[in-house]
Amino acid sequence: MARKQLLVVAALIEQEGRVLLAQRRADQAQPLVWEFPGGKVEPGESPSQALVREIEEELACSIEVGAVVDVVFFAHDTFDLIMPVYRATIRAGVPVARQVAAVAWVARAELASLAFTPADQPLACRLAGECRS
Repeated sequence: MARKQLLVVAALIEQEGRVLLAQRRADQAQPLVWEFPGGKVEPGESPSQALVREIEEELACSIEVGAVVDVVFFAHDTFDLIMPVYRATIRAGVPVARQVAAVAWVARAELASLAFTPADQPLACRLAGECRS
């Protein structure tokens, strides 16, 4: 039987050497860990449209979506996650935690010290320059 595949999108937003992160809520799976902001692609949406919508819903700001910088494949217990990560810039607004526990601007070097979702960990590691092969 084929495994379920879930398409989600994430944004890599950097300003002044810091990366924008979102902390998952306590009532979500993988509670209170950090991730690159984004979410599920809904039927009829393109991945970039989904990313614009998710950032508006979760962080109350609008973004301009750029190029794909990574594509994450992660096998969870019950489904396979496919997550294109887009470089994005904030067009309007200041990120606030609307549907997430917290938001933070974190220096690349500090990324390695945070707890990330398993799917987000490899990118955080690469950005921090601290991956071990």
